Amino acid sequence: MALRKAPPDLLGNSAWNAIAFVVAVVLNLAILPFVLVRLGLAAFGVAGLVTACIAPALVFSNTLAMSTTRELAQRLAPADRDDARQLFATAAMLAICAGGLIAVFLGLAGAPLARLWFHLSGPSSDDLELAFVLAGAGWLCQCISAVFLALFTARQDYRRIAAISIASTVVATASMLLVIPTAPRASAFLGCQALGYATSLLVAVGWSRRSVGEWLARPAVYREALGGLFKLGSWQLAAQGGALFAAQADRYLLGALLQPQFVGFYSVAQRLEEAVYIGVLKVGEILFPFFSSLQREAEHRKVDLLLRASWILNVLAASALGGLVPVAGPLLHLWTGAEVAAEAQRVLVVLSIAGILGSSANVFAFYLLAQGRSRSNAQIALAAGICTVATSAIALPRFGWQAAGWSACVGMIAQMATTVLLLRQTFHLAGMWPRVLHFVLMPLGVAIATALTLRYALDHASILLAPSWWNVGIVASLSAATIFVAAVAASQLGPYRAVCWRDLCAIVGRFLPLKAV
Repeated sequence: MALRKAPPDLLGNSAWNAIAFVVAVVLNLAILPFVLVRLGLAAFGVAGLVTACIAPALVFSNTLAMSTTRELAQRLAPADRDDARQLFATAAMLAICAGGLIAVFLGLAGAPLARLWFHLSGPSSDDLELAFVLAGAGWLCQCISAVFLALFTARQDYRRIAAISIASTVVATASMLLVIPTAPRASAFLGCQALGYATSLLVAVGWSRRSVGEWLARPAVYREALGGLFKLGSWQLAAQGGALFAAQADRYLLGALLQPQFVGFYSVAQRLEEAVYIGVLKVGEILFPFFSSLQREAEHRKVDLLLRASWILNVLAASALGGLVPVAGPLLHLWTGAEVAAEAQRVLVVLSIAGILGSSANVFAFYLLAQGRSRSNAQIALAAGICTVATSAIALPRFGWQAAGWSACVGMIAQMATTVLLLRQTFHLAGMWPRVLHFVLMPLGVAIATALTLRYALDHASILLAPSWWNVGIVASLSAATIFVAAVAASQLGPYRAVCWRDLCAIVGRFLPLKAV
Protein backbone atom coordinates (compact mmCIF):
# COMPACT_ATOMS: atom_id res chain seq x y z
CA MET A 1 0.00 0.00 0.00
CA ALA A 2 1.46 3.35 -1.00
CA LEU A 3 1.89 6.12 1.50
CA ARG A 4 -0.67 8.28 -0.27
CA LYS A 5 -3.36 5.89 0.92
CA ALA A 6 -2.42 6.18 4.58
CA PRO A 7 -4.83 8.44 6.46
CA PRO A 8 -4.71 11.28 7.19
CA ASP A 9 -3.09 13.48 4.55
CA LEU A 10 0.49 12.99 5.77
CA LEU A 11 2.05 14.46 2.64
CA GLY A 12 -0.13 17.57 2.82
CA ASN A 13 0.77 18.06 6.49
CA SER A 14 4.44 17.64 5.64
CA ALA A 15 4.05 20.28 2.94
CA TRP A 16 2.69 22.80 5.47
CA ASN A 17 5.56 22.05 7.84
CA ALA A 18 8.00 22.42 4.96
CA ILE A 19 6.53 25.80 3.97
CA ALA A 20 6.89 27.12 7.53
CA PHE A 21 10.44 25.80 7.68
CA VAL A 22 11.46 27.34 4.35
CA VAL A 23 10.24 30.77 5.44
CA ALA A 24 11.95 30.43 8.82
CA VAL A 25 15.25 29.17 7.46
CA VAL A 26 15.43 31.75 4.67
CA LEU A 27 14.80 34.63 7.06
CA ASN A 28 17.05 33.29 9.83
CA LEU A 29 19.96 32.53 7.52
CA ALA A 30 19.52 35.80 5.64
CA ILE A 31 19.61 37.88 8.82
CA LEU A 32 22.63 36.16 10.36
CA PRO A 33 25.36 37.98 8.33
CA PHE A 34 23.67 41.28 9.24
CA VAL A 35 23.69 40.27 12.91
CA LEU A 36 27.34 39.16 12.78
CA VAL A 37 28.48 42.45 11.24
CA ARG A 38 26.53 44.60 13.71
CA LEU A 39 27.24 42.56 16.86
CA GLY A 40 30.69 41.15 16.14
CA LEU A 41 31.78 37.57 16.76
CA ALA A 42 32.40 38.09 20.47
CA ALA A 43 28.91 39.42 21.25
CA PHE A 44 27.36 36.81 18.97
CA GLY A 45 29.33 34.16 20.87
CA VAL A 46 27.98 35.52 24.16
CA ALA A 47 24.44 35.30 22.76
CA GLY A 48 25.19 31.70 21.79
CA LEU A 49 26.33 30.92 25.33
CA VAL A 50 23.18 32.47 26.81
CA THR A 51 21.10 30.39 24.42
CA ALA A 52 23.02 27.29 25.50
CA CYS A 53 22.31 28.13 29.16
CA ILE A 54 18.59 28.54 28.42
CA ALA A 55 18.52 25.22 26.52
CA PRO A 56 18.02 23.01 29.63
CA ALA A 57 14.69 24.76 30.20
CA LEU A 58 13.56 23.35 26.85
CA VAL A 59 13.61 19.93 28.51
CA PHE A 60 10.53 20.98 30.46
CA SER A 61 8.70 22.87 27.72
CA ASN A 62 9.30 20.27 25.00
CA THR A 63 8.27 17.42 27.29
CA LEU A 64 5.10 19.24 28.32
CA ALA A 65 4.24 19.99 24.69
CA MET A 66 4.73 16.40 23.55
CA SER A 67 2.85 14.90 26.49
CA THR A 68 -0.05 17.31 26.00
CA THR A 69 -0.19 16.62 22.28
CA ARG A 70 -0.28 12.85 22.74
CA GLU A 71 -2.97 12.97 25.42
CA LEU A 72 -5.13 15.41 23.43
CA ALA A 73 -4.75 13.30 20.26
CA GLN A 74 -6.51 10.47 22.08
CA ARG A 75 -9.39 12.72 23.24
CA LEU A 76 -10.70 14.30 20.04
CA ALA A 77 -14.18 12.79 20.15
CA PRO A 78 -17.00 15.05 21.43
CA ALA A 79 -17.62 12.56 24.24
CA ASP A 80 -14.07 13.15 25.50
CA ARG A 81 -14.33 16.94 25.56
CA ASP A 82 -14.49 17.26 29.34
CA ASP A 83 -11.38 15.12 29.78
CA ALA A 84 -9.61 17.13 27.10
CA ARG A 85 -10.52 20.42 28.80
CA GLN A 86 -9.15 19.16 32.11
CA LEU A 87 -5.98 18.04 30.39
CA PHE A 88 -5.54 21.43 28.72
CA ALA A 89 -6.21 23.27 31.98
CA THR A 90 -3.61 21.19 33.81
CA ALA A 91 -1.00 21.63 31.08
CA ALA A 92 -1.62 25.39 31.01
CA MET A 93 -1.20 25.62 34.78
CA LEU A 94 2.07 23.70 34.62
CA ALA A 95 3.35 25.95 31.83
CA ILE A 96 2.49 29.15 33.70
CA CYS A 97 3.54 28.17 37.23
CA ALA A 98 6.47 25.80 36.74
CA GLY A 99 7.57 27.68 33.62
CA GLY A 100 7.38 30.97 35.48
CA LEU A 101 9.60 29.67 38.27
CA ILE A 102 12.17 28.43 35.74
CA ALA A 103 12.16 31.79 33.93
CA VAL A 104 12.65 33.68 37.22
CA PHE A 105 15.58 31.42 38.14
CA LEU A 106 17.19 31.95 34.74
CA GLY A 107 16.77 35.71 35.01
CA LEU A 108 18.29 35.92 38.51
CA ALA A 109 20.95 33.21 38.53
CA GLY A 110 21.83 32.85 34.84
CA ALA A 111 24.27 35.76 34.53
CA PRO A 112 26.31 35.07 37.72
CA LEU A 113 26.61 31.36 36.88
CA ALA A 114 27.57 32.10 33.27
CA ARG A 115 30.27 34.55 34.34
CA LEU A 116 31.65 31.95 36.75
CA TRP A 117 31.68 29.03 34.30
CA PHE A 118 32.58 30.82 31.06
CA HIS A 119 34.91 33.47 32.56
CA LEU A 120 33.03 36.21 30.70
CA SER A 121 34.30 39.75 30.89
CA GLY A 122 34.69 42.81 28.69
CA PRO A 123 32.22 44.95 26.75
CA SER A 124 30.61 42.02 24.94
CA SER A 125 29.24 40.66 28.21
CA ASP A 126 28.28 43.91 29.96
CA ASP A 127 24.58 43.33 29.33
CA LEU A 128 24.56 39.68 30.43
CA GLU A 129 21.86 40.20 33.09
CA LEU A 130 19.47 41.77 30.59
CA ALA A 131 20.29 39.07 28.05
CA PHE A 132 19.26 36.32 30.47
CA VAL A 133 16.06 38.15 31.47
CA LEU A 134 14.99 38.55 27.85
CA ALA A 135 16.00 35.02 26.88
CA GLY A 136 14.10 33.62 29.87
CA ALA A 137 11.01 35.67 29.03
CA GLY A 138 11.16 34.44 25.45
CA TRP A 139 11.40 30.84 26.60
CA LEU A 140 8.39 31.32 28.90
CA CYS A 141 6.31 32.63 25.99
CA GLN A 142 7.44 29.64 23.95
CA CYS A 143 6.52 27.26 26.78
CA ILE A 144 2.98 28.60 27.21
CA SER A 145 2.31 28.87 23.48
CA ALA A 146 3.34 25.20 23.09
CA VAL A 147 0.30 24.17 25.14
CA PHE A 148 -2.02 26.07 22.80
CA LEU A 149 -0.22 24.73 19.75
CA ALA A 150 -0.79 21.20 21.10
CA LEU A 151 -4.51 21.73 20.38
CA PHE A 152 -3.70 22.15 16.68
CA THR A 153 -1.01 19.49 16.58
CA ALA A 154 -3.34 16.88 18.08
CA ARG A 155 -5.82 17.67 15.29
CA GLN A 156 -3.00 17.62 12.73
CA ASP A 157 -3.95 21.17 11.72
CA TYR A 158 -0.53 22.04 10.35
CA ARG A 159 -1.84 24.88 8.23
CA ARG A 160 -2.48 26.98 11.34
CA ILE A 161 0.75 25.83 12.99
CA ALA A 162 2.68 26.91 9.91
CA ALA A 163 0.98 30.31 9.87
CA ILE A 164 1.82 30.90 13.55
CA SER A 165 5.45 29.91 12.98
CA ILE A 166 5.77 32.22 10.00
CA ALA A 167 4.29 35.16 11.92
CA SER A 168 6.77 34.60 14.77
CA THR A 169 9.76 34.43 12.42
CA VAL A 170 8.75 37.52 10.46
CA VAL A 171 8.33 39.62 13.62
CA ALA A 172 11.66 38.45 15.08
CA THR A 173 13.54 39.13 11.84
CA ALA A 174 11.98 42.55 11.27
CA SER A 175 12.73 43.61 14.83
CA MET A 176 16.39 42.63 14.39
CA LEU A 177 16.67 44.90 11.38
CA LEU A 178 15.27 47.78 13.41
CA VAL A 179 16.78 47.24 16.87
CA ILE A 180 20.26 45.77 16.44
CA PRO A 181 21.77 48.72 14.48
CA THR A 182 20.81 51.06 17.33
CA ALA A 183 21.69 48.62 20.14
CA PRO A 184 24.43 46.25 18.93
CA ARG A 185 24.45 44.02 22.00
CA ALA A 186 23.74 40.38 22.74
CA SER A 187 20.66 41.37 24.74
CA ALA A 188 19.16 43.13 21.72
CA PHE A 189 19.53 39.99 19.60
CA LEU A 190 17.94 37.81 22.28
CA GLY A 191 15.21 40.38 22.90
CA CYS A 192 14.22 40.30 19.23
CA GLN A 193 13.97 36.51 19.43
CA ALA A 194 11.82 36.87 22.54
CA LEU A 195 9.52 39.24 20.68
CA GLY A 196 9.02 36.55 18.05
CA TYR A 197 8.07 34.00 20.72
CA ALA A 198 5.66 36.50 22.28
CA THR A 199 4.03 36.95 18.87
CA SER A 200 3.65 33.18 18.57
CA LEU A 201 1.91 33.11 21.96
CA LEU A 202 -0.51 35.91 21.11
CA VAL A 203 -1.44 34.45 17.73
CA ALA A 204 -1.82 30.93 19.15
CA VAL A 205 -4.10 32.13 21.95
CA GLY A 206 -6.25 34.23 19.61
CA TRP A 207 -6.57 31.56 16.95
CA SER A 208 -7.36 28.78 19.43
CA ARG A 209 -10.15 30.87 21.00
CA ARG A 210 -11.71 31.34 17.57
CA SER A 211 -11.39 27.81 16.17
CA VAL A 212 -11.36 25.42 19.16
CA GLY A 213 -12.63 27.67 21.93
CA GLU A 214 -14.94 24.98 23.35
CA TRP A 215 -11.87 22.84 24.11
CA LEU A 216 -10.14 25.55 26.16
CA ALA A 217 -10.33 25.88 29.94
CA ARG A 218 -8.92 28.14 32.64
CA PRO A 219 -5.61 26.96 34.12
CA ALA A 220 -6.20 24.48 36.93
CA VAL A 221 -4.80 21.21 38.23
CA TYR A 222 -6.73 17.94 37.85
CA ARG A 223 -5.18 14.89 39.45
CA GLU A 224 -6.09 12.40 36.71
CA ALA A 225 -4.86 14.70 33.92
CA LEU A 226 -1.68 15.43 35.86
CA GLY A 227 -1.07 11.71 36.21
CA GLY A 228 -1.49 11.18 32.47
CA LEU A 229 0.98 13.95 31.65
CA PHE A 230 3.47 12.72 34.24
CA LYS A 231 3.25 9.09 33.09
CA LEU A 232 4.60 9.99 29.66
CA GLY A 233 6.63 13.00 30.70
CA SER A 234 8.80 11.48 33.41
CA TRP A 235 10.97 9.46 31.03
CA GLN A 236 10.58 12.03 28.30
CA LEU A 237 12.30 14.53 30.60
CA ALA A 238 15.33 12.26 30.59
CA ALA A 239 15.13 11.84 26.82
CA GLN A 240 14.89 15.57 26.20
CA GLY A 241 17.59 16.28 28.77
CA GLY A 242 20.06 13.87 27.21
CA ALA A 243 19.41 15.15 23.69
CA LEU A 244 19.60 18.84 24.55
CA PHE A 245 22.66 18.52 26.76
CA ALA A 246 24.44 16.55 24.06
CA ALA A 247 23.57 19.25 21.51
CA GLN A 248 25.00 21.98 23.76
CA ALA A 249 27.99 20.10 25.19
CA ASP A 250 30.50 21.57 22.74
CA ARG A 251 29.27 25.11 23.42
CA TYR A 252 29.60 24.62 27.18
CA LEU A 253 33.15 23.33 26.89
CA LEU A 254 34.19 25.86 24.24
CA GLY A 255 32.88 28.66 26.43
CA ALA A 256 34.76 27.33 29.45
CA LEU A 257 38.05 26.70 27.64
CA LEU A 258 38.25 29.37 24.93
CA GLN A 259 37.19 32.92 24.06
CA PRO A 260 33.57 33.71 23.06
CA GLN A 261 34.49 34.23 19.38
CA PHE A 262 35.20 30.49 19.06
CA VAL A 263 31.69 29.84 20.30
CA GLY A 264 30.63 32.25 17.57
CA PHE A 265 32.45 30.22 14.90
CA TYR A 266 30.87 27.02 16.15
CA SER A 267 27.41 28.62 16.40
CA VAL A 268 27.57 29.71 12.76
CA ALA A 269 28.41 26.20 11.53
CA GLN A 270 25.88 24.59 13.85
CA ARG A 271 23.11 27.01 12.86
CA LEU A 272 23.50 26.19 9.18
CA GLU A 273 23.51 22.44 9.82
CA GLU A 274 20.63 22.69 12.30
CA ALA A 275 18.55 24.68 9.82
CA VAL A 276 18.62 21.80 7.35
CA TYR A 277 18.34 19.07 9.99
CA ILE A 278 15.40 20.67 11.79
CA GLY A 279 13.72 21.36 8.46
CA VAL A 280 13.66 17.65 7.67
CA LEU A 281 12.58 16.93 11.24
CA LYS A 282 9.68 19.37 10.82
CA VAL A 283 8.56 17.50 7.73
CA GLY A 284 8.49 14.31 9.80
CA GLU A 285 6.81 15.84 12.87
CA ILE A 286 3.42 15.01 11.43
CA LEU A 287 4.16 11.34 12.12
CA PHE A 288 3.82 11.85 15.89
CA PRO A 289 0.05 12.43 16.02
CA PHE A 290 -0.36 9.95 13.15
CA PHE A 291 1.43 7.18 15.07
CA SER A 292 -0.62 8.14 18.14
CA SER A 293 -3.75 7.17 16.20
CA LEU A 294 -2.40 3.66 15.39
CA GLN A 295 -2.73 2.20 18.88
CA ARG A 296 -5.06 -0.61 17.75
CA GLU A 297 -3.30 -1.51 14.50
CA ALA A 298 -1.61 -4.87 14.07
CA GLU A 299 2.12 -5.09 14.68
CA HIS A 300 3.01 -5.85 11.07
CA ARG A 301 1.08 -2.76 9.94
CA LYS A 302 2.96 -0.54 12.42
CA VAL A 303 6.32 -1.96 11.32
CA ASP A 304 5.44 -1.44 7.68
CA LEU A 305 4.54 2.23 8.14
CA LEU A 306 7.47 2.86 10.49
CA LEU A 307 10.17 1.50 8.20
CA ARG A 308 8.76 3.00 5.02
CA ALA A 309 8.47 6.43 6.65
CA SER A 310 12.05 5.99 7.91
CA TRP A 311 13.33 5.31 4.42
CA ILE A 312 11.64 8.37 2.94
CA LEU A 313 12.82 10.75 5.66
CA ASN A 314 16.31 9.26 5.76
CA VAL A 315 16.75 9.74 2.02
CA LEU A 316 15.44 13.30 2.30
CA ALA A 317 17.64 14.17 5.29
CA ALA A 318 20.74 12.57 3.81
CA SER A 319 20.30 14.38 0.50
CA ALA A 320 19.71 17.79 2.11
CA LEU A 321 22.53 17.53 4.68
CA GLY A 322 24.91 15.81 2.27
CA GLY A 323 24.49 18.68 -0.18
CA LEU A 324 26.27 20.96 2.34
CA VAL A 325 29.43 18.84 2.49
CA PRO A 326 31.00 19.60 -0.93
CA VAL A 327 30.31 23.36 -0.70
CA ALA A 328 30.94 23.99 3.00
CA GLY A 329 33.84 26.42 2.46
CA PRO A 330 32.41 28.53 -0.40
CA LEU A 331 28.98 28.61 1.25
CA LEU A 332 30.33 29.93 4.55
CA HIS A 333 32.56 32.40 2.66
CA LEU A 334 29.59 33.90 0.85
CA TRP A 335 27.35 33.82 3.89
CA THR A 336 29.60 35.11 6.66
CA GLY A 337 33.02 36.04 5.19
CA ALA A 338 36.48 34.57 4.69
CA GLU A 339 37.48 34.50 8.38
CA VAL A 340 34.50 32.43 9.48
CA ALA A 341 34.76 30.16 6.43
CA ALA A 342 38.40 29.36 7.11
CA GLU A 343 37.70 28.49 10.73
CA ALA A 344 34.32 26.78 10.51
CA GLN A 345 34.12 24.83 7.24
CA ARG A 346 35.56 21.58 8.62
CA VAL A 347 33.21 21.80 11.59
CA LEU A 348 30.27 22.24 9.21
CA VAL A 349 31.31 19.11 7.27
CA VAL A 350 31.58 17.06 10.46
CA LEU A 351 28.29 18.38 11.85
CA SER A 352 26.54 17.59 8.54
CA ILE A 353 27.76 14.00 8.71
CA ALA A 354 26.61 13.83 12.34
CA GLY A 355 23.19 15.10 11.23
CA ILE A 356 22.95 12.37 8.60
CA LEU A 357 23.79 9.73 11.20
CA GLY A 358 21.29 11.25 13.64
CA SER A 359 18.49 10.96 11.11
CA SER A 360 18.38 7.21 11.77
CA ALA A 361 16.48 7.71 15.03
CA ASN A 362 13.99 10.45 14.12
CA VAL A 363 11.02 8.42 12.91
CA PHE A 364 11.57 5.74 15.53
CA ALA A 365 11.57 8.44 18.26
CA PHE A 366 8.18 9.73 17.05
CA TYR A 367 6.83 6.18 17.08
CA LEU A 368 8.08 5.42 20.60
CA LEU A 369 6.68 8.68 21.92
CA ALA A 370 3.31 8.04 20.27
CA GLN A 371 3.23 4.58 21.88
CA GLY A 372 3.99 6.04 25.29
CA ARG A 373 7.43 4.39 25.41
CA SER A 374 9.35 7.45 26.48
CA ARG A 375 11.70 5.27 28.53
CA SER A 376 13.15 3.90 25.28
CA ASN A 377 13.56 7.45 23.95
CA ALA A 378 15.39 8.30 27.15
CA GLN A 379 17.76 5.37 26.68
CA ILE A 380 18.55 6.52 23.13
CA ALA A 381 19.10 10.14 24.18
CA LEU A 382 21.19 9.27 27.22
CA ALA A 383 23.43 6.94 25.22
CA ALA A 384 24.03 9.71 22.69
CA GLY A 385 24.51 12.33 25.40
CA ILE A 386 27.03 10.34 27.42
CA CYS A 387 29.14 9.53 24.36
CA THR A 388 28.96 13.13 23.10
CA VAL A 389 29.99 14.70 26.41
CA ALA A 390 32.77 12.17 27.03
CA THR A 391 34.22 12.69 23.55
CA SER A 392 34.05 16.49 23.88
CA ALA A 393 35.75 16.41 27.28
CA ILE A 394 38.62 14.38 25.82
CA ALA A 395 38.96 15.92 22.35
CA LEU A 396 38.48 19.67 22.90
CA PRO A 397 41.28 20.24 25.46
CA ARG A 398 43.65 18.12 23.41
CA PHE A 399 42.94 19.13 19.81
CA GLY A 400 41.40 22.60 20.11
CA TRP A 401 38.09 24.04 19.03
CA GLN A 402 38.00 22.38 15.59
CA ALA A 403 37.59 19.04 17.34
CA ALA A 404 34.08 20.31 18.07
CA GLY A 405 31.68 18.30 16.01
CA TRP A 406 33.52 14.98 16.23
CA SER A 407 31.78 14.35 19.51
CA ALA A 408 28.45 14.82 17.73
CA CYS A 409 29.42 12.09 15.27
CA VAL A 410 30.34 9.72 18.09
CA GLY A 411 27.09 10.53 19.88
CA MET A 412 25.03 9.92 16.76
CA ILE A 413 26.75 6.57 16.16
CA ALA A 414 25.83 5.58 19.72
CA GLN A 415 22.27 6.79 19.08
CA MET A 416 22.07 4.74 15.89
CA ALA A 417 23.34 1.58 17.60
CA THR A 418 20.88 1.97 20.49
CA THR A 419 18.01 2.62 18.07
CA VAL A 420 18.76 -0.50 16.04
CA LEU A 421 18.90 -2.64 19.17
CA LEU A 422 15.60 -1.24 20.44
CA LEU A 423 14.01 -1.83 17.05
CA ARG A 424 14.96 -5.48 17.28
CA GLN A 425 13.61 -5.73 20.83
CA THR A 426 10.38 -3.88 20.05
CA PHE A 427 9.23 -5.95 17.09
CA HIS A 428 9.42 -9.72 16.94
CA LEU A 429 8.81 -10.25 13.26
CA ALA A 430 10.85 -12.48 11.00
CA GLY A 431 13.34 -10.72 8.76
CA MET A 432 13.65 -7.51 10.81
CA TRP A 433 17.43 -7.09 10.39
CA PRO A 434 17.36 -7.08 6.57
CA ARG A 435 14.51 -4.56 6.66
CA VAL A 436 16.32 -2.28 9.13
CA LEU A 437 19.45 -2.46 6.99
CA HIS A 438 17.54 -1.64 3.79
CA PHE A 439 15.20 1.09 5.06
CA VAL A 440 17.22 2.73 7.85
CA LEU A 441 20.97 2.19 7.55
CA MET A 442 21.73 1.80 3.86
CA PRO A 443 20.50 5.24 2.66
CA LEU A 444 22.57 6.97 5.35
CA GLY A 445 25.76 5.07 4.57
CA VAL A 446 25.38 5.64 0.83
CA ALA A 447 24.75 9.35 1.40
CA ILE A 448 27.83 9.88 3.58
CA ALA A 449 30.08 8.04 1.13
CA THR A 450 28.69 9.96 -1.84
CA ALA A 451 28.96 13.37 -0.11
CA LEU A 452 32.58 12.82 0.92
CA THR A 453 33.44 11.56 -2.57
CA LEU A 454 31.96 14.69 -4.12
CA ARG A 455 33.87 16.91 -1.69
CA TYR A 456 37.12 15.09 -2.45
CA ALA A 457 36.49 15.35 -6.19
CA LEU A 458 35.83 19.10 -6.04
CA ASP A 459 38.87 19.73 -3.84
CA HIS A 460 41.24 17.79 -6.08
CA ALA A 461 39.88 18.67 -9.50
CA SER A 462 41.16 22.28 -9.36
CA ILE A 463 37.58 23.53 -9.56
CA LEU A 464 37.36 26.88 -7.83
CA LEU A 465 33.84 28.01 -7.19
CA ALA A 466 33.41 31.67 -8.05
CA PRO A 467 32.10 33.77 -5.15
CA SER A 468 28.55 33.63 -6.43
CA TRP A 469 25.38 32.37 -4.80
CA TRP A 470 24.34 30.95 -8.15
CA ASN A 471 27.46 28.80 -8.49
CA VAL A 472 27.37 27.56 -4.92
CA GLY A 473 23.62 26.93 -5.09
CA ILE A 474 23.92 24.98 -8.33
CA VAL A 475 26.76 22.80 -6.99
CA ALA A 476 24.92 22.19 -3.70
CA SER A 477 21.71 21.30 -5.55
CA LEU A 478 23.53 18.97 -7.93
CA SER A 479 25.30 17.37 -4.98
CA ALA A 480 22.01 16.82 -3.14
CA ALA A 481 20.44 15.42 -6.31
CA THR A 482 23.40 13.08 -6.83
CA ILE A 483 23.11 11.82 -3.26
CA PHE A 484 19.36 11.33 -3.70
CA VAL A 485 19.83 9.35 -6.91
CA ALA A 486 22.54 7.23 -5.29
CA ALA A 487 20.32 6.44 -2.29
CA VAL A 488 17.34 5.57 -4.50
CA ALA A 489 19.54 3.43 -6.75
CA ALA A 490 20.87 1.58 -3.70
CA SER A 491 17.30 0.89 -2.58
CA GLN A 492 16.65 -0.91 -5.87
CA LEU A 493 19.36 -3.49 -5.11
CA GLY A 494 17.57 -5.12 -2.20
CA PRO A 495 14.50 -7.28 -1.71
CA TYR A 496 12.30 -4.31 -0.79
CA ARG A 497 12.96 -2.30 -3.94
CA ALA A 498 9.32 -2.47 -5.07
CA VAL A 499 8.06 -0.94 -1.80
CA CYS A 500 10.57 1.92 -1.97
CA TRP A 501 9.74 2.62 -5.60
CA ARG A 502 5.97 2.63 -5.01
CA ASP A 503 6.27 5.08 -2.12
CA LEU A 504 8.58 7.34 -4.10
CA CYS A 505 6.14 7.33 -7.02
CA ALA A 506 3.27 8.08 -4.63
CA ILE A 507 5.05 11.19 -3.36
CA VAL A 508 5.92 12.36 -6.88
CA GLY A 509 2.34 11.78 -7.97
CA ARG A 510 1.03 13.69 -4.95
CA PHE A 511 2.95 16.88 -5.68
CA LEU A 512 3.41 16.95 -9.45
CA PRO A 513 0.51 18.27 -11.54
CA LEU A 514 1.01 15.55 -14.15
CA LYS A 515 0.79 12.19 -12.43
CA ALA A 516 2.83 10.12 -14.76
CA VAL A 517 3.52 7.42 -12.19
